[in-house]
Amino acid sequence: MRVIKPVGTITRGTTHPNRLRRSDRWILHQVCPTIRAASDPLVIDLGYGAAPTTTIELFERLRKHVRSDAEVIGIEIDPERVAQGFELAQPGVSFAFGGFEIPLPGARSPIAIRAFNVLRQYDEEQVIESWATMTGRLADEGYLIEGTCDEIGRRSTWLALRAHSSVPETFTISAHLGSLELPSDIAPRLPKALIHHNVSGEPIHDFLQLLDRAWLSHASLIPFGARQRWVATIQTLADEGVPIQDTKARWRLGEVTVPWNVVKPTSYLG
Repeated sequence: MRVIKPVGTITRGTTHPNRLRRSDRWILHQVCPTIRAASDPLVIDLGYGAAPTTTIELFERLRKHVRSDAEVIGIEIDPERVAQGFELAQPGVSFAFGGFEIPLPGARSPIAIRAFNVLRQYDEEQVIESWATMTGRLADEGYLIEGTCDEIGRRSTWLALRAHSSVPETFTISAHLGSLELPSDIAPRLPKALIHHNVSGEPIHDFLQLLDRAWLSHASLIPFGARQRWVATIQTLADEGVPIQDTKARWRLGEVTVPWNVVKPTSYLG
């Protein structure tokens, strides 16, 4: 049997319990209807790192909140990490050796792929190629959620792409508001496709500056808590014409989601 070399390179593998709770919470909200309607409720956790903790957490959340028959496969390019995953496998959650090509038995196509902290080490051109490879493996209605977060999951950003596309649909910020001085503090955790474009004149820089100005303008709300201040901040952007998605119920979680065009780099290569 010919062994196909996985697409990608081994990452640092840093992982902590609950590190991806913010993106999982968004998946349970935004992708939930798609998973519930899927003929095959298979979700891939790509590049789960040195320990499969976040893969198990995703599985448990999907089983509890979305479908009792949801299945998760954790895929890693490091054989030792896959071997560790085997020890925690159980009905509905398994582990496999592979990369961006998403190796699956038979003709299965996942309804969603979560790929966090796996593309930071790549060139921007390679990121877009990797998106195309992953979205090409999705079921026709599927989602790719690709993003970055800090070590304990307090600051996180991600992009959502749909099947057979290398152009994101949305960009999301999610932060622990109590530890946030300025919204632009999220900048070191921007996805690879945006992080080098956070300079004057680029849309992502302009967007973060808008957030900062609105945040500072609502300093009078500090006594009422960071959550109230954040909601007022996002409402200000919406009132100014920024096409903010979702409702205050999501904003109160420290989230804000906008269409890709709001932050799309002027030199986007896709």
